[in-house]
Amino acid sequence: MHLPAFWSNLNGLMWVALLLMPMILVQRFLHREIQTFFFFLTHKPDIAIILFAILFLPGVFIHELSHLLVARLLGVHTGRFSLIPRPLPGGQLQLGYVETEQTDWVRASLVGAAPLISGGLLVGFLANYQMHLPLLWNFLQNGQLTLFWMGLSSLPSLPNFWIWFFLTFVISSTMLPSNSDRHSWLPLGLVLIILFGSAILLGAGPWMEKNLVPGMNSFLNAVAMLFGLSSTVHLILIIPFYGINKILARISRYKVR
Repeated sequence: MHLPAFWSNLNGLMWVALLLMPMILVQRFLHREIQTFFFFLTHKPDIAIILFAILFLPGVFIHELSHLLVARLLGVHTGRFSLIPRPLPGGQLQLGYVETEQTDWVRASLVGAAPLISGGLLVGFLANYQMHLPLLWNFLQNGQLTLFWMGLSSLPSLPNFWIWFFLTFVISSTMLPSNSDRHSWLPLGLVLIILFGSAILLGAGPWMEKNLVPGMNSFLNAVAMLFGLSSTVHLILIIPFYGINKILARISRYKVR
């Protein structure tokens, strides 16, 4: 087995790596613009934070509920559950939290990854069955730009489109695990890399390439598509919020950094 050929069959890993950081950046930029917009409307930072939290409440609820349910399913004791926003050091904002006991890094990793899994499934369902976005993605990949723009322009006419669009936005915007959620991922990742590398060195590479890699690559491509979908939704919303904030900044003569 040639390793270059082996890794070429895992092209989904490359797409995940390429799309993850842009998704994080556009999410942070849009969150800042939305908070700025609410500040311009109210001129009160506390009220702006409350409005921001209300906007993302469905996504935050799913995020924290995912932690809670998976923790209890795995036998990890939980404490307080909160959806009340609170500021953190460094200018960050915590929209909610679930208290869980210290546990082994395997269960801690699964509890931390729960929002990404549940959020990804919900966004995937909305994208596939309510807005039919994978069809547009195929048009774009195949260079069928006319069909792509026709499909894109017809999206608002779908039943309840704006509800599905809003839910896709808030869920995908809050599904990423926080720093505290990821604290156990490093040891788990190192163990998986060691096991994976040992299996290849021991001659299990051809079997893995035939039996494991196709399914793994399909999963990674689905994750990459999810990241791309989230980035696209956020980019669509950045344009009006950024433009409105520029106009409000000139009218009010406020400078918001």
